[in-house]
Amino acid sequence: MKIGILETGLIREELADHNDPYPVMFERLLGLAGRKLDFAAYSVIRGEMPESIYECDGWLITGSRYGVYEQLDWMLELEDFIRQLAQAERPLIGVCFGHQIIAAALGGMVVKSDLGWKVGVQHYDVDRRYDWMGESPPSVAMHAYHQDQIVDCPPSAEVFLSSAGCPVAGLSYGDSIISVQAHPEIEESYERELLEMFAGSVIPLELAQQGIATLDAGIQVDTRLVANWFVDFFLTREAQTSATPLEQAHS
Repeated sequence: MKIGILETGLIREELADHNDPYPVMFERLLGLAGRKLDFAAYSVIRGEMPESIYECDGWLITGSRYGVYEQLDWMLELEDFIRQLAQAERPLIGVCFGHQIIAAALGGMVVKSDLGWKVGVQHYDVDRRYDWMGESPPSVAMHAYHQDQIVDCPPSAEVFLSSAGCPVAGLSYGDSIISVQAHPEIEESYERELLEMFAGSVIPLELAQQGIATLDAGIQVDTRLVANWFVDFFLTREAQTSATPLEQAHS
């Protein structure tokens, strides 16, 4: 199965020499599930878009420092691509910005939340369970780094992860799209660098310190569990995604 990773954010220059770009982070994350996958990366933020929704069997949209409400040209093109994927029921996963732009493309609303920044290790309640989740615990822990949030969900979406600080932390759209607000792909060292770099400027100092404290506490994040969620979600859709519409019509 071939997964197309749509890169919507770039590692900051100060961190790029010792941190992998986001597509590589996601390849490493999905690799934890131990299944055979192939990957192709498209730097959407640099104007590189797939020619067809059928170039890959499944798609994943990364995080970004931008807000979907900025409505930059590449975002508008990506939103159109998302709508094509949704209409054709091609499998798609969104993470952080990816979570938000899917919602925006399908009729939801994203804002800079009054709840403020969510950083460090955050816990989310599992509100709904699907086949691809297996025997999931009642809550999961993931790294978070965001201020924007979805405040109105698209009509086709169901919330499956939530917390008091992030009511729309995970969404499922039928059988073909899922998304999460948190960052299962980032590691503790990378989040620590972000929090230390922006403490007292982008992120209020006290809040950044609280986020760093969650890292110092050594709280176990559910990285491997979420990797299995994502890969099992893709694989449950593999039969449908491997066929073109014409092939499906004759199946």
